[in-house]
Amino acid sequence: MKTETTVQSLNAALAPARLARKTIGFVPTMGNLHQGHLNLVLEAKKLCDIVVVSIFVNPIQFGPNEDFDNYPRTLEADSQLLAEAGCDVLFAPSVQQMYGDQPRRTAVVVGEITDVLCGRSRAGHFDGVATVVTKLFHIVQPDTAFFGQKDWQQLAVIRQMTRDLSFPIDVVGVPIARAEDGLALSSRNGYLTDLQRKVAPKIYQSLTDAEHALQTQSSLADALTQLRASLTKAGFEIDYVEALSPDLAPVTAFDQDIVLFVAAKLGETRLIDNLLVKYTEH
Repeated sequence: MKTETTVQSLNAALAPARLARKTIGFVPTMGNLHQGHLNLVLEAKKLCDIVVVSIFVNPIQFGPNEDFDNYPRTLEADSQLLAEAGCDVLFAPSVQQMYGDQPRRTAVVVGEITDVLCGRSRAGHFDGVATVVTKLFHIVQPDTAFFGQKDWQQLAVIRQMTRDLSFPIDVVGVPIARAEDGLALSSRNGYLTDLQRKVAPKIYQSLTDAEHALQTQSSLADALTQLRASLTKAGFEIDYVEALSPDLAPVTAFDQDIVLFVAAKLGETRLIDNLLVKYTEH
């Protein structure tokens, strides 16, 4: 696996693949990798000739109360994991390499769907995500990009941006990687105490209970009420429990495919999860 830290060296590393018209798959990350990230790499390897992974802790997607400086940076361990997973090129630029020394006066803003769910409490977060991914798409020029479905809103934002800006890139959503007890894998799980870690799988259990309720004729409102009550009883501090369409449009009834979304805190650790519920005519 090659590791490149500048745009110029990355271009040089990818030039032979481009010349040979090999397909390039791209997995953008902020590092501190777990199996969920590696699943993206494995999926990219199935579909593409060359796999590029970026590790870049992006300062412009952190809010004023979110600690950019303390975000875990584990490049050496991440590099080992990526090499074992079959990554071909790791792109690990500095902030200076990505944003330069001059003031940044351009931002990519995706409207409406960034105002719901996590966007409500993280003002500017998705503008930072959309801007850095746009830059990375221009730098890497992949054929296909891979994102996890755990952050469904981020995936929807990237898909919208890719369509709106006419990027010639397929955006692939990869299913959520879960622990054996159902907890969605996340770098944040490491912040949970042993007791909290035992409670955390209740999020997924509550989501699947809500899915079952919907499939057995409960109303959407009743299923969401049950979901909130289950999480509160388990000790979660709920940020939101909502149902939206897969492209994040509002829904009022279970008369189409919907996604159930949860964001909740255990202690100081904020966890997110979601579940796609397929609609079938009864």
